[in-house]
Amino acid sequence: MAERYDSSWEPILKPLFRQDYMRSLSAFVQHERRQAQVFPPETLVLNAFRLTPFDNIKVVILGQDPYHNDGQAHGLSFSVPKGMALPPSLKNIYTELVSDISGFQYPTSGDLTKWAEQGVLLLNATLTVRAHQAASHQRRGWEEFTDQVIHLVSQKLENVVFMLWGSYAQKKSMLIDPKKHLILKAVHPSPLSAHRGFFGCKHFSQANAYLQSKGRQPIDWQI
Repeated sequence: MAERYDSSWEPILKPLFRQDYMRSLSAFVQHERRQAQVFPPETLVLNAFRLTPFDNIKVVILGQDPYHNDGQAHGLSFSVPKGMALPPSLKNIYTELVSDISGFQYPTSGDLTKWAEQGVLLLNATLTVRAHQAASHQRRGWEEFTDQVIHLVSQKLENVVFMLWGSYAQKKSMLIDPKKHLILKAVHPSPLSAHRGFFGCKHFSQANAYLQSKGRQPIDWQI
């Protein structure tokens, strides 16, 4: 598995992979792949850990589940590969960016790789899903794994911005030390809730102001 994530993650992920629940999770996912189509492809399950080195994490944006339709999931929360139609939540994220970041141009691509390469860890709580069956791999062990990742990021790093959108993500705040990091909370950017406080939350400019105040490079949010 080593080639699927950046070597800086080795001390973090290696001990987690050895835990019993990860062994049974791995067996479950392999069994699922034999039975049906599973997203994202095996080589992209750990894509967030490949594109964002551990020591470079500046922002964590937490999603819940990978996209479950063909060709959408590529291991980064809220992101889809170039050429794919923009999902509704991502459209709302871009709408907020247009109003929050001066000069931001509404993108045509939904590929957020550029964010990941700048230190934005785009982490879903669950890292796989059965094709066309939302939430089908929840409560199989992924949440335990990603909770430990969030806790270790909080514990070992300083001055990271955690963007927690929606009640599911906000529950993860208990894993984060608010004295060392900035926690930003808003409703989820989905069309069902975005108008209730995601629009106007200004998380992206707040993140950059915080990073700069700590002597860190801000994120260029333009895709």
